[in-house]
Amino acid sequence: MRSLYNFIVKPLSKRYDNTKKINDKTLIVNTSIKNHKFVSKKAIIVSTPSAFETKIKVGDIVYVHHNIFRRWYDNKGRERNSSLYFKDNLWLCSVDQIYMYNNKPFNDYCFLMPVLNTDTLSINKEKPNVGIVKYSNNTLEALGITTGATVTFTPNSEFEFIINNERLYCMKSNDIAILNGNEGNEKEYNPSWAKSS
Repeated sequence: MRSLYNFIVKPLSKRYDNTKKINDKTLIVNTSIKNHKFVSKKAIIVSTPSAFETKIKVGDIVYVHHNIFRRWYDNKGRERNSSLYFKDNLWLCSVDQIYMYNNKPFNDYCFLMPVLNTDTLSINKEKPNVGIVKYSNNTLEALGITTGATVTFTPNSEFEFIINNERLYCMKSNDIAILNGNEGNEKEYNPSWAKSS
């Protein structure tokens, strides 16, 4: 079973990531299907498109757009699957909805770790629009932007992901505006709740 242009995926574990493990207890942090932040973004590839070749193979673990597995309520209050639902816990996923596979950025995406804000007058824990490159890609590396570099990115270009117990921002390469270098005084900011995923 193969789609012509889409991947077929299924959730790696479940459709919603709305629990946190704290010591030996499990805490439910959200019970609503409306909040996109708690929709699972981890999937496993069941089949690849037949129309083109891809580096992604059957069985690879990928990070995908949150709307693939998301549920919603129609105008009569009935709970519905997304329009990408295929059948039997399987969903269709276009190539531009995959951001990472096997811990490697896909297409033109990259992942940044937020930077701790050292401004003592600010109430924000992280510096706005600044990050440390965690997962680079070929486009950025050709420009000298490699893993560990500190960069400034355009406002509202980031999507939040939890990958290997780290909160990271995903964005396109052209959302990186300035290469700040790595002066050694930047500290990564990873909130404690991200480590309990």
